[in-house]
Amino acid sequence: MTQDAVVTKLLPNNMAEVAVARTTACGGNCGSCESCIFQSQMKTPARNLAGAKPGQRVIIQSKSSAIYKAALLVYVFPMLLTLLGYILAYLAGATEGLCVAAAFLGLALGAAIVVMSQRLKKDKSKEISFDIVRLVGTEDKP
Repeated sequence: MTQDAVVTKLLPNNMAEVAVARTTACGGNCGSCESCIFQSQMKTPARNLAGAKPGQRVIIQSKSSAIYKAALLVYVFPMLLTLLGYILAYLAGATEGLCVAAAFLGLALGAAIVVMSQRLKKDKSKEISFDIVRLVGTEDKP
């Protein structure tokens, strides 16, 4: 996965902080509706493979598989536990209200597992990492 970014500052160990425009769920521009409660930019460290300097526009890259794994963990896993809670309660002969309560319990359990898995993560090498792969505007032109 590649994205446009701007280098904001240099960090030690050939790293740089980059600012990436956050995309919105509505697909629009945060500046146009002003109803989004999130910042329109996200800052993250990236390995400076292209020798970028502060203020330069760059292309950053991350492994798509890491992004997909994170999305599965955060979005799909709690939903699966929600459905599993409902189905198990239904199969046990519970009333509709208890089935719904079991579904919410499954959702809460899924969310708690996601939060705890991130807090207890010891292997930092599996975190999503970004690399600056090239400077914008410096590619060879035919």
